[in-house]
Amino acid sequence: MTVKYFAILTNQGAAKLANATALGTQIHITQMAVGDGNGSLPTPDPAQIQLVNQKRIGAVNTLTVDAEDANQIIAEQVIPENEGGYWIRELGLFDDEGVLIAVANCPETYKPLLGEGSGRTQTIRMALIVSSTSAITLKIDPSVVLATRKYVDDKVIEVKAYSDALLSQHIAASNPHTQYAPIASPTLTGTPKAPTAAQTANDTQLATTAFVKAAISALNLGDGSALPVGVPIPWSSATPPAGWLKCNGAAFTAAQYPKLAVAYPNLVLPDLRGEFIRGWDDGRGVDSGRSIGSTQTGSIQSHSHAVSVDTSATDDSSGYLSSGAGTAGGTVTFNTQSTGGNETRPRNIAFNYIVRAA
Repeated sequence: MTVKYFAILTNQGAAKLANATALGTQIHITQMAVGDGNGSLPTPDPAQIQLVNQKRIGAVNTLTVDAEDANQIIAEQVIPENEGGYWIRELGLFDDEGVLIAVANCPETYKPLLGEGSGRTQTIRMALIVSSTSAITLKIDPSVVLATRKYVDDKVIEVKAYSDALLSQHIAASNPHTQYAPIASPTLTGTPKAPTAAQTANDTQLATTAFVKAAISALNLGDGSALPVGVPIPWSSATPPAGWLKCNGAAFTAAQYPKLAVAYPNLVLPDLRGEFIRGWDDGRGVDSGRSIGSTQTGSIQSHSHAVSVDTSATDDSSGYLSSGAGTAGGTVTFNTQSTGGNETRPRNIAFNYIVRAA
């Protein structure tokens, strides 16, 4: 059976398509024309540069690749109801340079005018087989084209499917509103929770109790951390707490305890075992000549005792005196009886002196 209705590329259209395919460019289809063929059905001729008898030319509404044939494109135009009064027997596609790219014939149909008593919107489609559909594209002004009902319905379905998918994802998400801070209790009563920031965070995020505790732990301050490194204090146990050392005269290194090395640059702890601590004179003059950390041996303040003797003796002697006759003059030596312990000290309580090391 002979094909009666068909569409072909014109010679100019074929040349442009070949050139676009070779250079990787595109032909921009912009308009479709319809004509009446001068009263008879024309046969498309590749040499054509225009329609036999053009009646109307307007913007192409859509240009798509056939879903069932990858080498076939379908161009569509909608003629509004206020245009008509002619037969449609031929079609033509034009590019943005006004060149007739493709020509086709079609079954005869009359497009009436509304004033003739019948008005309708007419949809015209041209199916064209080409070697490279990627080299052809549609270039239109959306403000001057009409959309068919099917086109609108398809787009509505497409938009609805997209919005339905988004809504489903939103409902299924455990935290669909990531722009808001999540809360554990809608009323924020009881013990509300908040995310704990990383220790490296430096922003306006709330600091949770877990964050603060971790930050303090990272400082490795230990017990008594409010006291400065190097301060000695009396401790009630033989074992010092974490971060503290005994004041026992032991040596240490600056690498071990850099802050302690600042307080004790000779890198030796003070030995306070069995010692009292005395306030540094600092120019007062009560205990002058001392430096901080210097030791001082035991001492008794210089003093004397008076002895009153009213007697006479016949010779020099030592011991107890007794009254009696004798000659005047002579030397008498007295030895007092020893009493007390092996040192001079006040009353005291023993504590273990420790020093903060870190």
